[in-house]
Amino acid sequence: MAELPVVLTEHPIGGLRPPAVTTKAAGLVDVVAAALVTPPGPSAVRDATTSGQPSRLTEVHADPLSLFEWFCERGWTDGLPVLAPTEVAVESMLAAVKRDRREVVAVLPPRQGEATIERIAINAAMAGCRPEYLPLLISAIEAVADPAFNLDGVQATTHPVAPLIIVNGPVAVELGIASGYNCFGPGHRANATIGRAMRLLLMNVGGGLPGTGDRATQGSPSKYSYCIAENEAANPWGPLHVERGYHPEQSTVTVIGCEGPHNIQEHVSNTGEGILQTIAGAMGQAGSNNILRHGWPLLALGPEHAATIAEDGYRKEDVKAYVFEQARYPHARLSPEYRAELAALNAGICPDHACIMAQPEDLTVIVAGGPGKHSSWQPTFGSYTRPVTRLIPS
Repeated sequence: MAELPVVLTEHPIGGLRPPAVTTKAAGLVDVVAAALVTPPGPSAVRDATTSGQPSRLTEVHADPLSLFEWFCERGWTDGLPVLAPTEVAVESMLAAVKRDRREVVAVLPPRQGEATIERIAINAAMAGCRPEYLPLLISAIEAVADPAFNLDGVQATTHPVAPLIIVNGPVAVELGIASGYNCFGPGHRANATIGRAMRLLLMNVGGGLPGTGDRATQGSPSKYSYCIAENEAANPWGPLHVERGYHPEQSTVTVIGCEGPHNIQEHVSNTGEGILQTIAGAMGQAGSNNILRHGWPLLALGPEHAATIAEDGYRKEDVKAYVFEQARYPHARLSPEYRAELAALNAGICPDHACIMAQPEDLTVIVAGGPGKHSSWQPTFGSYTRPVTRLIPS
């Protein structure tokens, strides 16, 4: 709705007391009235199917430190050093796909920048990706641009949400994307550079820059790089992409708008029910967007926890049902305002407890990590975003 009038008001608008709301609203009445009768300006809508503009070559100093300073001055990095996207490096990237370099894969908000094949390749080169990572990265960009993912909201919110890239299928092994020890952490080139390339694209093309396009109150380390493969070999129930309708031999990328991993340690219980009880207790916490607006949270089970749970007869759907029933927070422990906010949301589920999702099927369950009695859960952006899966072309 490019011609829709927009009126701006000063932050904050949430958590205000009634007199402050009245004052703020009174100051907007005349501005809103004027906007409603002002003739609309020209449309700013762009057709995402049209060819993007070609990138241009710029001569810069070859010294790595000077180059880094040059990029920092222009706001083209995530704050860390980048590799020079030389003509040779970008052409090497582009050779990995048989697509027109000017093809617009997606239009990324809030800047509405055109993510062309060439621009994706440039940012991938800057992040340190290998050329063979490019098809996966293109599929990931297609996924975050899906309206169901709501990249507009994910980019601009005060919430510390980041697109988590989960890779399934043969390509995870082919590219060396870590699914075991420290898969959410450092030390794995494929994980680090693919996730970082996504962030650079969201900043450099999408305009998600801190304080302008990106309004995250505190942010999160996951906004630097957030990419793993599912540990399919340790999954006793079957991998995520098969659950989402793909064949085991296909390769996919799933993006989920979530926070960084919240660790769940369980070294004591030796039964599936005991482990699930701890997991549900950790997930039923106050303060998450899932408590406030339900949505599609993520549970990343460590292989040892998953094995114990499965050995005791729990299927994946049983895990989802258990968490749905038990991961709840008592309304009595929340403020009166918060209880009033949640009353209608949970009325048809549980009148005196807050739930983190509307139904069991909304929980995403994967297996990730190496040996150890740890799992994690990732609160999501709530109902404002949904997981999206895309096929990675072979």
